[in-house]
Amino acid sequence: PWLCPDPMGIERSNLLSMMKLSIKVLIQSSLSLGRTLDSEYPPLQQFFVVLEQCLKHGLKTKKSFIGQNKSIWGPLELVEKLCPESANIATSARDLPGIRTGLGRGRAWLHLALMQKKIADYIKALLDHKDLLSEFYDSGAMMLEEEGAVLGGLLVGLNVIDANLCIKGEDLDSQVGVIDFSLYLKDPASSETPKDDANMTAILDQKHYIEELNRHLSGTVTDLQAKLDSIEKTNSKLVEELTAATDRINSLQDEQEQLKKENESILQCSQKKEEAALQDSQVELETYKQTRQGLDEMYNVVWQQYKEEKLKLLQVGLKQEMEVAMKLLEKDSHEKQDTLAALRLQLEQVKTLNLQMFHRRQAEKKQEEAVKLEQRMKDMEKAMEEMEQRYSNVCLLCIRLGLENELRTEREQRQSLQKALQREQDNSSELRTQLQQLQGLHVELHELKQEKQQLQERCEQQEQALQEMGLHLSQSKLKMEDFKEVNKALKGHAWLKDDEATQCKQCQKEFSIARRKHHCRNCGDIYCNSCSSNELALPSYPRPVRVCDVCHALLLQRSSSTAS
Repeated sequence: PWLCPDPMGIERSNLLSMMKLSIKVLIQSSLSLGRTLDSEYPPLQQFFVVLEQCLKHGLKTKKSFIGQNKSIWGPLELVEKLCPESANIATSARDLPGIRTGLGRGRAWLHLALMQKKIADYIKALLDHKDLLSEFYDSGAMMLEEEGAVLGGLLVGLNVIDANLCIKGEDLDSQVGVIDFSLYLKDPASSETPKDDANMTAILDQKHYIEELNRHLSGTVTDLQAKLDSIEKTNSKLVEELTAATDRINSLQDEQEQLKKENESILQCSQKKEEAALQDSQVELETYKQTRQGLDEMYNVVWQQYKEEKLKLLQVGLKQEMEVAMKLLEKDSHEKQDTLAALRLQLEQVKTLNLQMFHRRQAEKKQEEAVKLEQRMKDMEKAMEEMEQRYSNVCLLCIRLGLENELRTEREQRQSLQKALQREQDNSSELRTQLQQLQGLHVELHELKQEKQQLQERCEQQEQALQEMGLHLSQSKLKMEDFKEVNKALKGHAWLKDDEATQCKQCQKEFSIARRKHHCRNCGDIYCNSCSSNELALPSYPRPVRVCDVCHALLLQRSSSTAS
């Protein structure tokens, strides 16, 4: 029986065949070209068209108010969750200016993944999660069948390709994805001649050399500018620190002067207080002397009264018998009659003397005289006791008053002296603390002077470094101008075609079979073998190449100047 063919299967096989063909042509052409591919390369453009058609196969249509829309951005956006390292290209595709449609974002994502050489890994990760792809694709779609796995394997071969693509949002949105079969149906015999290929490669090599030279020069200029900015910032910071340090030193000097003035004022106040204390002590001493003198006068008055009473008593009693006792009393009174026991002892001595006298006169006088003498002795004893009592009372009263006054004055003087001593101690402690603070300020001032000296040395070093950097910057600017002149000269010289030159540019000799044409890889003009026999290493070539004599001398002179 006749079976109806599956249209989805036929589409999958056709797309897979086109993908194989496009990848094969892209890899072969890129290896034969031997350079980095750009976005204008036709096989690369056709590869993206075929890959887009493969991703669109069986894609569900999203309905909106505007109309129906098929976008490959939905499934490609899942790769960000499956492979975290693809987050940067997903964000770049979203934030790319000029892109307004999901199709444009998907095309940008494919371009970035190819430049990253991970498009095969991302598609394989997407194919391993068909449960997620079923939300975006219908059953029978290429991404859900075996052809999708084959597609992931084919994309692995693209890792050998180096691509540098210029991504523009407007072009990606408006680009029409149509497969151009003429690219794969060309006759190899009708392809470009080797001469055109050589001319094309030479022009592209020259273009890449100029771009690399410009990139290198711009990189050096930006580096030097960044260094100059950093040095200016550090210099400004150092200047600010120096000004702050000078301000702090000036403030500390002002504080030191104020402290010196306060110290002098404190010393003057302390001297005045000492003088006042000395004057007060002298006044107190004078008052003490005056009070002592008054007490002495009172004592003399009392002593005079005592003498008068003693004279009266001597006049009343027996003068001769009382002379010895009065002498003893006077002697005891001169000794200030310290205790009553001494007076009684003297009285007993007097009694013994009287008894002796009584015993002596006992034989001479009669019993009556003895009785009278005893009576007189008793009267004298009574009078002496009364006198002693009165004298002791007066002496004790005077002594007590004098001692109380002396004790009071001594207490007052002691209290005043203690207060003065406390004040002096407080003043001395304050002076010591101020002296310690002053010493600390001296030490801090010394440290700040050292810090200022270090900052000045550092500022001088930074200024010297700035001068050296300015010198290097001026030299680099001169080199930049030289490179710009060389760049201008290189841009002005185009790669001369073989048909345009009939004679050597330097010696003006005609070219022939014996005298062949040779291009100078630096200026692009055509010379003979004798005028271009030199070889030098140029930045755009991996090994030394042929240059003319003029360029050889110019490049040698420039290299010697840069080396010096």
